[in-house]
Amino acid sequence: MNPTRILVWMVGGLIAVAAGCASYYKVTDPASGKAYYTTKVNEAGQAGAVKFEDEKTGSTVTLQSSEVKEISSDEFKAGLSSAATPESKPSPSK
Repeated sequence: MNPTRILVWMVGGLIAVAAGCASYYKVTDPASGKAYYTTKVNEAGQAGAVKFEDEKTGSTVTLQSSEVKEISSDEFKAGLSSAATPESKPSPSK
């Protein structure tokens, strides 16, 4: 096997490993119940606060109180899809 082919296999393997190691998180604000989806959560420097980028909007969010849960890539994709859909409001009753 020539060195170029070995290098291609090694790079391909590293990419596959890196893709399989991605972490996905659902961050919920207990006060509002709003859920955010992100791939990275940081401590914001204050006791209990977290800072992250919301994948749906691209906004940086800081929450003083939150629930952070690691989720699968399928749950992450489903959460982004459902989060992108506008909430349907019930029609007024007569």
